[in-house]
Amino acid sequence: MPLVQVIVLAIIQGVTEFLPISSSAHLALTPWLFGWADQGLEFDIALHFGTLFSVLFYFFRDWLRILFNGFGIAPPGLLGSDPSLDRNPKMLWYLVAATLPAGIAGLLLKDKIESTLRSPYVMGTMLIVVGIVMWAAEKFAKHERTMNEMSLKDCLVIGCAQALALVPGTSRSGITMTAGLFRNLDRATAARFSFLLSTPIVAAAAMKGLLDIRKHGNLTPELVPSLGLGILVTAITGCFVIAVLLKFLRSNSVVPFVIYRIAFGIFIIALAIYRG
Repeated sequence: MPLVQVIVLAIIQGVTEFLPISSSAHLALTPWLFGWADQGLEFDIALHFGTLFSVLFYFFRDWLRILFNGFGIAPPGLLGSDPSLDRNPKMLWYLVAATLPAGIAGLLLKDKIESTLRSPYVMGTMLIVVGIVMWAAEKFAKHERTMNEMSLKDCLVIGCAQALALVPGTSRSGITMTAGLFRNLDRATAARFSFLLSTPIVAAAAMKGLLDIRKHGNLTPELVPSLGLGILVTAITGCFVIAVLLKFLRSNSVVPFVIYRIAFGIFIIALAIYRG
């Protein structure tokens, strides 16, 4: 695979996986626009691992604290203090429960997701529809609750929303952040919970990808440098985007992402009609 293609696709994955604008739509459209050959199953799995390393690295301390609290163990002093997590010691089990809907939906709808739902018309429509719903959440929700106030109901609502992200163009971060806003979480908390919730799903997707490679893939020594570079670039880009987005949402709305989603969705549909 050409070096430029590796770097461009890895950066796009790292950016669009965490911004609420749909990584699946961008990754599907980019080779289409540039006339590149399909990057292959192996490279797609590498990008999943890059994404996984992003959230594990950035939220490493959060995950340690969540695990300690979940098993009733006081977090070590070296982790510092985080009242938003320490006051909600059930967060580990809330995250487990919230992960189940997407896991079940993925098993039941796998074939349909990988075929029928990958249409550019579906992607464009979902970009627009979820953008409108995100705007409604921004306009009408209160944006006042934090992580320590989250309940099992909040997490299950967001988890069910995550299942919708299996439809290309929805955006996993976009739909889960939107659900969090509708539950009156503040913007930064909605994004932080969305990223924590992504960890088990992305890990499961990466592990499943490895099994798929064993069954159907064609991993050759020549591919290894491209896969390694893809993982590294995705991980670095992802960490940077997470940090920037969380800082941005502490004092700004999601409206710029709404505008981008709607414009990009219209562009995809128009391009699909033009190309027949």
